[in-house]
Amino acid sequence: MNSAAPPLAPIRLAGAQLMLDPAGAVLWPEQGLLAIADLHLEKASAAARRGSLLPPWDSMLTLDRLALLLARHRPRIVIALGDSFHDAGAPARLAPAQAARIAAIAAAHRLIWIAGNHDPAPPPVALGGEAMAEFALAPLVFRHAPVAARQAGTGEVAGHFHPKARIAARGARIARPCFVTDGARLLLPAFGTYTGGLDATDPAIAALFPEGAQAFLLGEGRLFSFALRRAAAPGGKDRRTGG
Repeated sequence: MNSAAPPLAPIRLAGAQLMLDPAGAVLWPEQGLLAIADLHLEKASAAARRGSLLPPWDSMLTLDRLALLLARHRPRIVIALGDSFHDAGAPARLAPAQAARIAAIAAAHRLIWIAGNHDPAPPPVALGGEAMAEFALAPLVFRHAPVAARQAGTGEVAGHFHPKARIAARGARIARPCFVTDGARLLLPAFGTYTGGLDATDPAIAALFPEGAQAFLLGEGRLFSFALRRAAAPGGKDRRTGG
């Protein structure tokens, strides 16, 4: 990590010391591991095929941001937590220059593709890297979508939901991607350039953290942390509210 790097937020997950990067990645320094989630590469080209025109640079911009992280942290292992590609045809639509960048990442690091619900099957290992349903490295397991019942003593790192939260800023409330964790489970924000998000108060996310959680909102070069209160009992007015 160089002197210009933004401050990281330390957390513990099932006893493992992790660091959250404001760019939306999680670092496990002890293992030399960096994980990102939901790149959705070639989302713009998928939209264009349906007649919706988006600037066709999402894959380039996403890989640019990933390259900065890799240069900053120099991990040994890089895990993409599923939905790395927007659809089954996305790898074939990658520009040659972007495909070459992925191959270079796979050559310089142990690149692991976790299967997501958007990803092609079979996985595009021709680009480099290894394909897995999930990756376990005690005491953590890395998967695309979180599971309702976790093994005791095992921490879970997942994506899938693209969590976001709201914060008051300059007299308004703005929504930004966020991490969500309760010390046993960590949800990562989507790393892709054109990805949307699901509010952390949504029942689909809130149900994963029935005892409450901490949100880490992505800001410009920093993270904003606040508590997400315990989910309300059935029939209650609010399942969860943010600070």
